[in-house]
Amino acid sequence: METVASRVDVTPAAAAMLRRLAASHGPLMFHQSGGCCDGSSPMCYPVGMFRVGASDVLLGALEVDGIDPVRVFMSASQFEYWKYTHLTIDLVDGRGSGFSVEAPEGKRFLIRSRMLDEAELAAFGLG
Repeated sequence: METVASRVDVTPAAAAMLRRLAASHGPLMFHQSGGCCDGSSPMCYPVGMFRVGASDVLLGALEVDGIDPVRVFMSASQFEYWKYTHLTIDLVDGRGSGFSVEAPEGKRFLIRSRMLDEAELAAFGLG
């Protein structure tokens, strides 16, 4: 079986929150913009509540048991800085601001990152 390289992943804590949010809001998606402050946090929206544009890049989809795949997008300008990076969406205590659906839960999503390894770089044509 061939392993497919992925640019995105999710921690168990974030996956549990996504299941909870999907039960209330339906299918979800993330957008990682290039803004400052909370604009640099991954924002989670019900599908259809945030319009993805032609200048956004689909990084991949999070496979979380029990819910539809959660697609993760990033602005193209930010992707130029992050294209050599693997992103993991995590969940921590604290309220972020903005319109991300987890905000009322007293939690916030954040990005943990690492550099792509040699196999991942080759898979994405960056090696």
